[in-house]
Amino acid sequence: MTETKIESDDVGSAAPVPYFVRDGSRYAPSQIARGGWGPSLSGHVVGGLLGWALERTVDDPQLQPARLTVDLPAPAALKPITVQTRIRHDRRRLKLVEAVLIQDDAEVARASALFLRRGPQPDGQVWSQPVQLPPLPVDDGDQPSLFLRTYGWGAEIQNPDPDWADKFGPKYTWLHEMRPLIDGEPLSAFTRAAMAADVTASIANWGTNALEFINADYTLTLSRLPEGSHLGLASLTHYSRDGVATGSAVLVDRQGPIGNCVSVAIAHSGFRPPSELPAG
Repeated sequence: MTETKIESDDVGSAAPVPYFVRDGSRYAPSQIARGGWGPSLSGHVVGGLLGWALERTVDDPQLQPARLTVDLPAPAALKPITVQTRIRHDRRRLKLVEAVLIQDDAEVARASALFLRRGPQPDGQVWSQPVQLPPLPVDDGDQPSLFLRTYGWGAEIQNPDPDWADKFGPKYTWLHEMRPLIDGEPLSAFTRAAMAADVTASIANWGTNALEFINADYTLTLSRLPEGSHLGLASLTHYSRDGVATGSAVLVDRQGPIGNCVSVAIAHSGFRPPSELPAG
């Protein structure tokens, strides 16, 4: 495997706090990268970093990122991370790549991505279940990070109270990630999608007792790259027994559905969304 290395850039003092700052060949997380399951990194920034590294291994603009699978076997600590990538297959119509995150010489997360070559679209129509999300939220500037807006299915709820979780039924969420993943770099469309897909576990597994399943892995599939900075998720399914759960959601942008997300999770208590965000 080869280690991913990037030159440093400075971020202006007025810019939002990035999730990661370059530290030589490593990436040091800021406090904003902490997730809701204790003193560890949020799954969405772990997946984002893996997706970002995988995308950088592909230099052909006609190769479409069609599938990303992220494995989260161990909590990633709030300490610097090394990223390693490897090309598994490189053929005319596809490229399969892998990435690993290393902390203290131990693997904490892994991902693979399949890139497919774009070509002519076949004629005809294929049935798909229709998806309806609430309208895009009004941006009041109060929540510049992930979980900008969360909706209950069919409800006119924006920035709901914590007790919204007592409502039974499928969930929607619109995400507008405004923080850079890595200092000095804008979010690419694929990285934005990779970060959003982790939220599938939250909306698909959220029930009358809030969130009681922790993500073990997730898979994102894409028919095309998202357009714009807003991404939506609509939960589709949740099945669980004996503490093991699988959930799914459809991913949309302003133009409509673009892919699906599937999460595998295990029963776990103690989810607490971070109550305070760092300045910026």
